[in-house]
Amino acid sequence: MNSEYLTLFGYFASAIIALSMTMNSIVKFRWINLAGALSFSTYGFFIHAIPVMALNGFIAAVDIFYLYRIYSKKELFSSLEVRGDNKYLLKFLEFHDKEIQKFFPGFMYKPEKNTISFFILRNMNVAGIFLAHREDNTTLRVGLDYVVPQYRDYKNGHYIYHRLRDNFIRQGFEKVVVNSFSGKHSKYLKKLGFVKVGENLYMKELVK
Repeated sequence: MNSEYLTLFGYFASAIIALSMTMNSIVKFRWINLAGALSFSTYGFFIHAIPVMALNGFIAAVDIFYLYRIYSKKELFSSLEVRGDNKYLLKFLEFHDKEIQKFFPGFMYKPEKNTISFFILRNMNVAGIFLAHREDNTTLRVGLDYVVPQYRDYKNGHYIYHRLRDNFIRQGFEKVVVNSFSGKHSKYLKKLGFVKVGENLYMKELVK
């Protein structure tokens, strides 16, 4: 490989490693770090630097090991309903407000509006909060579906919109609607089966 391209490839591998260090989500960190380690290992091979190749090969193997554990690990999901004036709920929203505003700009907690409010628990750890209200007889409008950074792997959303689907239907809901004002949130919704039905508006049919 041309030495100039090889140098650029080395910078590219370094950039990927650096990017991985900025990830809040452990899953994203592992995937991006894996890509960086594999790139650096390849770089080490081309420049005949065996220690660089071996070290980054080892790091890649560690990332693969932990990714396997993450995706094969069985987690116990449950929901914990809370009242609108629950003190922990208020503290949780206050503590995470800056992050919440990234995905739900302008969000203001209005407890009197909530038809449904619960924490999502993963192995009894609080992984997120779900707040929604009945917009009409058959429509559930989501006010907040926030997941704490370390649990952003779509499993929370799958639990809410798939495993709890029958619960929503029993309450008379036939569809869920939510506004999205961020690219990451829109991607999350599409991954969970929502379709765009208007400007910044997404919908998921519960009854088909």
